Amino acid sequence: MSIEVMQAIKVDESFYKVKEVRRLTDETFSLRLPKSRFRFHAGQHISLGIQGDYQSREYSIYSGENDEHLEVLVKEVKEGYFSPKLSHLKPGDWVEVNGPFGKFRIDEKKIKDHKFVFIASGTGIAPFRSMVRTYPELDYQLIHGVRYGHEAYDKEEYAPERHVLCTTGDKTGQVNGRLTKYLKKATFDKNTQFYLCGNSNMIFDALELLKNKGFDRDQIHCEVYF
Repeated sequence: MSIEVMQAIKVDESFYKVKEVRRLTDETFSLRLPKSRFRFHAGQHISLGIQGDYQSREYSIYSGENDEHLEVLVKEVKEGYFSPKLSHLKPGDWVEVNGPFGKFRIDEKKIKDHKFVFIASGTGIAPFRSMVRTYPELDYQLIHGVRYGHEAYDKEEYAPERHVLCTTGDKTGQVNGRLTKYLKKATFDKNTQFYLCGNSNMIFDALELLKNKGFDRDQIHCEVYF
């Protein structure tokens, strides 16, 4: 097989037809693509582009490893360049997918004898939904910080006793305030693995709180969105 043919096949394999644009709020949606030939580990991210456009963006994978589709979670930034274009995609449109990338993933050897605490702000919940769907046996707690309660994306998928919602813009969450307010008062087992994903301010503040509670840096795994 010639190099030209091999390159053509590789290019073709990176394009996927949109299956569904699933609206979660006025600003946030998930983009579902066929998963057929795509393999990844829960927690990883992809680079997503639109056919004919010169830009791409990275998004954590929102679906589980065994789901029948590949899904990402996107919050539309009205004044942005890329996310508004994604929000206008329709089933049958083409996108380019590259990856997967990243080492933000579960250590499977620790599942049986460790607890897992997932700490997310906004759409930083994406890799944790992937992890929960991939490993149903996980002993986990999900702490999700958002502005309003309706931004608790796919909340019904998590057991109520494992899901802590922190809201700053209304009082619909279990905690009225930033998720760090909850972290300050919470106690965690010493054999806990912490996974943090979201904006840098939240991650820096949470890191400091966990450090002050006596947890080692090798127990804390971070994925910074911005």
